[in-house]
Amino acid sequence: MPRTLHEVVFVDGVRTPFGRAGDKGIYAQTRADDLVIACIRELVRRNPSLPPERIGEVAVAATTQIGDQGLTLGRMAALLSGLPSTVPGYSIDRMCAGAMTAVTTSAGSIAMGAADVVVAGGVEHMGRHPMGEGVDPNPRIVSERLVDESALVMGKTAENLHDRYPSLTKERCDAFAVGSQRKLSEAYAAGKVQPDLVPVAVRSVEKGWGLATADEPPRPGVTMADLASLSTPFRPHGRVTAGNAAGLNDGATACLLASEEAATELGLPVKMRLVTYSFVGVEPEVMGYGPVPAAEKALAQAGLRIEDIGLFELNEAFAVQVLAFLEHFGIADDDPRVNPWGGAIATGHPLASSGVRLMTQLAAHFAEHPEVRYGMTAMCIGIGMGGAVVWENPHHADYRSSTNTNTDTNTDHHHQQQQEQQR
Repeated sequence: MPRTLHEVVFVDGVRTPFGRAGDKGIYAQTRADDLVIACIRELVRRNPSLPPERIGEVAVAATTQIGDQGLTLGRMAALLSGLPSTVPGYSIDRMCAGAMTAVTTSAGSIAMGAADVVVAGGVEHMGRHPMGEGVDPNPRIVSERLVDESALVMGKTAENLHDRYPSLTKERCDAFAVGSQRKLSEAYAAGKVQPDLVPVAVRSVEKGWGLATADEPPRPGVTMADLASLSTPFRPHGRVTAGNAAGLNDGATACLLASEEAATELGLPVKMRLVTYSFVGVEPEVMGYGPVPAAEKALAQAGLRIEDIGLFELNEAFAVQVLAFLEHFGIADDDPRVNPWGGAIATGHPLASSGVRLMTQLAAHFAEHPEVRYGMTAMCIGIGMGGAVVWENPHHADYRSSTNTNTDTNTDHHHQQQQEQQR
């Protein structure tokens, strides 16, 4: 029997302020699961028309699934958030793209009609659980030369990507990093970031109890001269530094997804429509290249071109990774469509949580730019992968017609592209 697939929409997204990992970070005395619980509770509070029992799934990602990030975190977080015991949950790991995968996997449940509304997000407490804690990589992956040893150290893969793209100099990466810090500082000054931040009660040995209300990693006012003096820890005389890469961070995100029908029924806002998504594998030694083929595949699936994308939220694990994407597609380093509020170099990158931060910010950009119809969130993923999600702006004049005829339109566009290539 043929099944009707449901349109999936992004309803709302929140995150905690991101902190610096380590004993002096704001979350040094805070549990990882409590961070994501705060996000789930805030989503429920912000959307009072949503009966909690209508949530059909809670998917929470974590890269290091141990301790307070283990034990089927999605289910535990659902219970601890006060959701009814009838709401199921599960955990996901796709390293940096954990939250992104929580969204796309949950979207599949909605599209198939298995759930009307889901909560998807991610958390990473890198101060409490450093990346790789407790893992035991099979030695065959190196001894049998399936990958180069550098593939297991993300900073080294970034240096390898520099080798592949000699035009992406350290100076270009430093300039991009300075721009990221500046844009985030400007966004904070304009009050753009704060509406989706969840204040978190925190405790430190020195200061006692307090409230985390802003990101801790940013370095506003940093200059090219400041970055030029930093060491290159992954290679002598290298190009990757602490200044042009995301740091080690703690934080959590969560979002609400729904079928378009459920959003209408429950009076929930529709901030974006999910068009399509793609995950691909690349050589692990240059994992930062992953967003390029992921974006190409997603665009082909949607029958779109890179020129159709009016806003980008690209995860800044390393400046060179973003610049490789921009160079491949012929986009300028300082294109205003890219990361309008800065990115992970300034904000921080608590691994599995970052995908939803990108989506939440893209939704806010869509509201400010009704002239933009399509946007993309994309990121590189450890061990050689990339992910990309294409979204449509409900504020665009053609949005309603696209949801009614999207499949036919995209198919025709794709066939037209194929005919042009054959000519």
